[in-house]
Amino acid sequence: MKKRIALFPGTFDPFTIGHQSLVSRGLALVDEIIISIGINEKKQTYFSIEKRIEAISNLYKDEPRVKVMSYNSLTVDFANEVGAAFILRGIRTVNDFEYEKSIADVNRKLSGIETFILFTEPEHTHISSSIVRELLNYGKDISQFVPKGTNLY
Repeated sequence: MKKRIALFPGTFDPFTIGHQSLVSRGLALVDEIIISIGINEKKQTYFSIEKRIEAISNLYKDEPRVKVMSYNSLTVDFANEVGAAFILRGIRTVNDFEYEKSIADVNRKLSGIETFILFTEPEHTHISSSIVRELLNYGKDISQFVPKGTNLY
């Protein structure tokens, strides 16, 4: 029987707390999840791709059904490349739903790949990667917003 693989592109920074609950719920739907980090040289990020891969891989070191990879292409092209049957998208609020639904529609038309849209748990809806990056930028303690055991430095 063929594995049901889902690609989980970083719709919010995987360092933020709440990400693991989305991955756990995604694993209830599929056999394997590939957390993918898109490389875009024009987009400046706070952490290097290598640092993000290392930190995310460390979070899931005890979960063999989760892999972390980077890619430099369209999400749907990468999904096809790794044999993903589904794309997972995480959202924080109902307002995000229409935007994510439009992305899901485009992905389906481009590749035929369906998208699962998962809501972040209510207690995590206020935590966005942009807030965490802003706090980091000003030297604030972000430990309450990131999963335990995440080594950022």
